[in-house]
Amino acid sequence: MKIQPAMLLILPPKANTGTTIGQSAATIAMLRLSLKTVPARGRSGKVMMNKHKPVTAATLLRARQQGQKSVWLTAYDAVSARLAEAAGADVLLVGDSLGMVVLGLDSTLPVTLEHMIHHTRAVVRGRTRAWVVCDLPFGSYQRSPAQAFDTSVQVLQQTGCDAVKIEGGEPMADTIRFLADRGIAVVAHIGLTPQSVKKFGSYGKRGKTQHEYEQLLRDAQAVTGAGAVALVLENIPADLAAAITSTVSIPTVGIGAGPDCDAQVLVWHDLLGISGDNPPFAPAYANLRETIIDTIRRWADDVRGRRFPEP
Repeated sequence: MKIQPAMLLILPPKANTGTTIGQSAATIAMLRLSLKTVPARGRSGKVMMNKHKPVTAATLLRARQQGQKSVWLTAYDAVSARLAEAAGADVLLVGDSLGMVVLGLDSTLPVTLEHMIHHTRAVVRGRTRAWVVCDLPFGSYQRSPAQAFDTSVQVLQQTGCDAVKIEGGEPMADTIRFLADRGIAVVAHIGLTPQSVKKFGSYGKRGKTQHEYEQLLRDAQAVTGAGAVALVLENIPADLAAAITSTVSIPTVGIGAGPDCDAQVLVWHDLLGISGDNPPFAPAYANLRETIIDTIRRWADDVRGRRFPEP
C-alpha cells in the first residue's frame, strides 16, 4: 500500500527524544489512525469506494460527486449475487425482469410480490457488501402511497434489502415523497418502463419526440425533488440522459441511455450471453449460452456412451 502524504508523521531525531514506551505506543496509535482515516484515492486523485465496507445510498452519492462510476447488475439468487459481488458490482438489482429471464413469462406484468420477496431474500443471503434493490412489481404500489408503503415495509422486513425501485415519473412523485419521508430508500425509474408496455405497445426507445423529451426532463426533476436516492434511465436518447444527469442531484443509472450516466446496469442474462436475444443496447460480454449447451451435450454424450461415470 502506498502511503499518502497526509499519512506521514514527522518524528524528531532519536538522539533528541527520551521517548518512553507510552509515548511510542501513542505514536503508533496515531499512525494507525491516520492510515485508517485517509481515504483511498485512485490515480486521478478522486476518492475511491471502499471495497470492504457495505455500499449505501450515501456511498453512491459520494461516488457521483467524485465522478466515480458505479456498477449495477441484476441478480436473482444467492449464487449470482456472490459472483457479481466477487467481480466488483456495487449494486445488485433484483429486477422484475426475473419474470422473463427466470420464470419464462412474456412480460413483467404477471410477476408477484411473492416472487420478488423470494428472489430478493436469496440475493441478500448471497451478498456481503453490495447494496441490494428490489423492484416493486406491477400493481403493488400504484394504487396509493399507503399501498406502496405497506408493500415496501413487507419487502424490507422479509428480505433485508436496502431499497425499493418503482417505475414512473411525475405521477409517482407523491408516492416517492411519502416513502422517503418515512425513511425508505427509493430508486425511481423513468424512460422505458416495462410495467407500462400495454400502454405504449412496445419496448421501444422513449423520449424521441419533443413532448416525450420534455416530459422526461420534468419526470426526472419531480422524482428527484420527491426524495428518490437514485434514478434509472432506460432506453432514452444519450443526450437526454446527459441533460438529466447534469441537472439532478442524485446518481443516474443508465441502461440503453448512453455513457454519461453516473452508473450503468445490465440484466445478468444479457451481459453473460445467456438470453440469446439481447436488446440492442445490451451487448453480451460472453457467450455462456453456447458454453452451457456444449457442456451439457458433452456430458449427455458420455452418459449415453457409458463413459460417465468412469468404472
